Amino acid sequence: MDYVPVIVLVISFISLLSIGTPVAWSISIASLLTILVSLPTLPAFTAIPQRMATGIDSFTLLAIPFFILSGELMNKGGIAKKLIAFAKTLIGALPGGIALINVVSAMLMGAIAGSAMASASAMGSILGPEIEKEGYSKEFGAAINVTSATTGLLIPPSNVLIVYSLASGGVPIAALFLAGYIPGIITGAFLMLVAYLWAKKKGYNVGKKSTLKQIITAFVTALPILLMLVIVIGGIIAGVFTATEASAIAVLYSLILGFVYKEISIKNLPEILLNASMTTAVVMFLIAASMAMSWALSYENIPQDISSSLLALSENKIVILILINLLLLFVGIFMDMTPAILIFTPIFLPIVTKLGIDQVHFGIIMILNLCIGLCTPPVGSVLFVGVSIANTTIEKVIKPLLPLFFAMIVALFLITYFPQLSLWLPSLFNL
Repeated sequence: MDYVPVIVLVISFISLLSIGTPVAWSISIASLLTILVSLPTLPAFTAIPQRMATGIDSFTLLAIPFFILSGELMNKGGIAKKLIAFAKTLIGALPGGIALINVVSAMLMGAIAGSAMASASAMGSILGPEIEKEGYSKEFGAAINVTSATTGLLIPPSNVLIVYSLASGGVPIAALFLAGYIPGIITGAFLMLVAYLWAKKKGYNVGKKSTLKQIITAFVTALPILLMLVIVIGGIIAGVFTATEASAIAVLYSLILGFVYKEISIKNLPEILLNASMTTAVVMFLIAASMAMSWALSYENIPQDISSSLLALSENKIVILILINLLLLFVGIFMDMTPAILIFTPIFLPIVTKLGIDQVHFGIIMILNLCIGLCTPPVGSVLFVGVSIANTTIEKVIKPLLPLFFAMIVALFLITYFPQLSLWLPSLFNL
């Protein structure tokens, strides 16, 4: 194994990040410096931009800007309030009710909007003051909001599952979408358990029990929103339309809902389109840069060398999965989810495939690992959003975050070593 390209890549990437260079630029420049080890200057300077351009030349990737726009429309369309009202009627009377409402609402909001940051922003703004009124510290409120927001990345429709499908070379999106449901619900359930035990220990007040009429009213109000999941996911699984076509349908449905609920008007559309465009630009630049780095790694045979090294250590499936989980948890601390998926999928996927691990199952393992990274400093984007909205500091939030981290790691352990939790639903549809 030639260690020079690896050393150049690691040192240049870490150095660029440490001086505040944006992640996409850090990835692009590090990729260029790495490939300069093996190629002359002119071919290297032309190869990286070319790989960036071809990396995003994919019909599948069209789903991402559409789902981003759909999420923006949902976020501005008053969707969060209706989901919270529905969740409150179901679990508001349990110990830790307001925190449980946050988790359930975030799971629904994250699934519908497809964005952990949108979920953290919406839930934190609406439920944050309510959590403090119930006697919880703002730090615990921020912690439960941040961790629960990531569950929507497992529960479809999810942009990161689409990115994994691309990085893996074509794992079916429908199978990934179905595979994410049970792991996402399990993760949310463990977070709810921590909130429940915390509330019982502290003796917090519980809310009033809702009547059957209130539950039905809240459900009917939220039903058009929940139907979006049925239409989008059902259409993909039934083969009525592709994930890309489903994303366009999601935009149209979200727009209609916004007008029906009278939360969106024509004058709001320019701002919504601008916000969605800016988010799309950032995501696409990250994808382009990450695809260039994936090519540079492949050109230098780094994935193959890492694969050989890991398999030389052990061919025991349990040991290899432990090592990969530890590596991904470490990567998630320092790298955002999208580039991490695009860079490390080509490295780890050949290893797990050789060991007989299903590619759909591994995709869910990888996403959950990186979800935990979104909640950890110094790069955890969702953590920064949640802390900012709660008007507190990361240092104060770390303590209440620890039991929630533990809950997510327990969920990760179960999902890693019990593959049917991910594969049972896809198998029902022969996917």
